[in-house]
Amino acid sequence: MPTRLTRYVVLEILKIFVVSLIALTLLFLLIGVGRDLMRRGLGPVAVLQLLPFVLPISLKFAFPATALFSVCCVYGRMAADGEVATVKASGISPLKLLQPALVFAALLSPFAVFVSDLAVSWGRPGVNRVVLMSIEDIAYRVLKSDHSYTSDHGFSIHVRDVVGRTLIQPTVTMHNAGRGGPMKLTAREGELGLDPETQMLRLKVLDYQLDAGSSLKSIMPGEEVIKIPLAGALTQKDVSEQSPSELPLRLISSERIRQDTRTDATAGRLATHTGFSIMTSRFEDIAGSTGRQVEQQLDASKHRLVKLHTEPWRRWAWGFSCFFFVMVGAPLAMIAKTSDYWTTFGLCFLPTLLVYYPLFILGLEQAKDGNVPPYGVWLGNAMLCVIGVCLIARVRRY
Repeated sequence: MPTRLTRYVVLEILKIFVVSLIALTLLFLLIGVGRDLMRRGLGPVAVLQLLPFVLPISLKFAFPATALFSVCCVYGRMAADGEVATVKASGISPLKLLQPALVFAALLSPFAVFVSDLAVSWGRPGVNRVVLMSIEDIAYRVLKSDHSYTSDHGFSIHVRDVVGRTLIQPTVTMHNAGRGGPMKLTAREGELGLDPETQMLRLKVLDYQLDAGSSLKSIMPGEEVIKIPLAGALTQKDVSEQSPSELPLRLISSERIRQDTRTDATAGRLATHTGFSIMTSRFEDIAGSTGRQVEQQLDASKHRLVKLHTEPWRRWAWGFSCFFFVMVGAPLAMIAKTSDYWTTFGLCFLPTLLVYYPLFILGLEQAKDGNVPPYGVWLGNAMLCVIGVCLIARVRRY
């Protein structure tokens, strides 16, 4: 009887989980791709290229909500239809009904951790890559409709008109041109093209004028190719230059060791600088520009080291939120005794949302600032665990 009962509960959970996961993931895909489509002017080909990279990002957010929704629907309906009471009358503890949901969530959580890791280490860079490689088409599409295009990569283009691939009287402003401020280029005609090797936008201009503030003003007749550097291009960054939130879990441990070594080396340089300043009686050099620069480097290195310690805990905490959502949602749905899917989900999801996410964000921020240990990101999960244990104890007396 328990084996058949377990099989029945698992199949009910899986049916609703699969259907709702597909629906919610498609919703997230539409929201994610649609937002980029509207904000960046992506074409149909670029949207199709985005889908594989947006999928793990969507699944990362869909797993916890879908797991909670599926168990709420199953246990809420079973309680409302009297199935829970029937099981109890046959001499089987209601806790037997909860076991399949907890095992299901325990198996789902490591996979959710893997998807979360894939989303940040492969999904987000992939989205940026597709958008960058589509920047030429995006610029032409926006310029034809608005005659003005401002890029996230540090430049803007204004044109009088666009005829085919030819820009009529383009004005290009490069905002990251250097200390002299923005550099403005005006030409009679122009044509855009992306150089995939140098990852620069090539602007072929005819009869252009260059204005770089007070330092340079010149008029150049004839044809010329101007290369526009793209901020945040596809050049592979060294691991030491990447944010911990961008690194896969398999690299974080080794990078944490290297960062610890770099922090010790920077602390040694600061100690050497301070000691030499004292020995030579140049006390003003301790707080001088060199000292401040090394101190800032030490603070930045320590902050990155703290984030490297925190990041694995954050991803595991987020993945295992599936388990703790189910731990709260399943017994709460049994207690609520309502067969309406959305009412049951609302009764379970709203308290979970109000409890878990504020505590998760609080723990994460405090851990990143070094005010609490890295496992402080599990604060939200710990609170759900306490609530879940109390609810399960109540179900046991059900």
